[in-house]
Amino acid sequence: MSNRELVVLGTASQAPTRTRNHNGYLLRWDGLGLLFDPGEGTQRQMTFAGVSANDVDHLCITHFHGDHCLGVPGVVHRMSSDRVRGAVHAHYPASGAKFFGHLRYAAAYDDSVQLDEHPITGDGTIARGPFGSLRAVRLEHRIEVFGYRLEEPDGRRMLPDALARLGVRGPDIGRLQREGSVRVADRTVELAEVSEQRAGQRFAFVMDTRLCDGVFELADDADMLVIESTFLDQDADLADRYRHLTAAQAGRVAADCGVRCLVLTHFSQRYTDPRRFHDEAAAVFDGTIVVASDLDRIPVPPRR
Repeated sequence: MSNRELVVLGTASQAPTRTRNHNGYLLRWDGLGLLFDPGEGTQRQMTFAGVSANDVDHLCITHFHGDHCLGVPGVVHRMSSDRVRGAVHAHYPASGAKFFGHLRYAAAYDDSVQLDEHPITGDGTIARGPFGSLRAVRLEHRIEVFGYRLEEPDGRRMLPDALARLGVRGPDIGRLQREGSVRVADRTVELAEVSEQRAGQRFAFVMDTRLCDGVFELADDADMLVIESTFLDQDADLADRYRHLTAAQAGRVAADCGVRCLVLTHFSQRYTDPRRFHDEAAAVFDGTIVVASDLDRIPVPPRR
């Protein structure tokens, strides 16, 4: 199993279908788990996908339309019944705080989980840790909505040939990485001499929105972009009316922003052939395209 992967729990918009559950996406990022937009039925989908309540460290809600949040009661209750260890951080638009409160306490239960709420009031970093930073960026829908972007800090890649040439080996390599320099024989070897910069990975999550600056800001240079493509271009007028995206628009965003892996999801039930979403996006984007299906496991592309 990849240390960094997207577990797809649901891919339907508005209403579930026979083959697509309401939204739900778990991002595994090394030892961290971020659950995005758990719609109705997410708790059951987690069971099918082999996802435990203990896998969730951050609960991230883009907005409070039902297909993006009606699974919150079941997920939170499951966290309590499973006695989840440590704090779980809940991020959501501050304007929907009353909805989150209703969802969190939708039924009587033994509330044993430490669920720390972090209402979002505007663009900016909302969490930091060894993983890097989690940012929220405002999008444009019929109600307040935020997208999310996970950014890993840039690092350095060691160059074996340079290490060997300068005689750096064994424990000295670790010391060099920690301290930035190491003494070898009669000279000091600097980290920059035996390594090169390695860009940190980027993950972006964009749900219900029309095209706006925030979409492009979130997607910029993302290794994986998970993005709604509710409509096909033949129904662009509906997309505009309801402030959603088409597959062609999602493909354009990926092309313009240098995305490596484009994950299309949040499909209207009016369409029955998922290949049409792929073909429409592929007409403008020549990178990797995944038309998400429920219970897919999609690895984040390896570091460059």
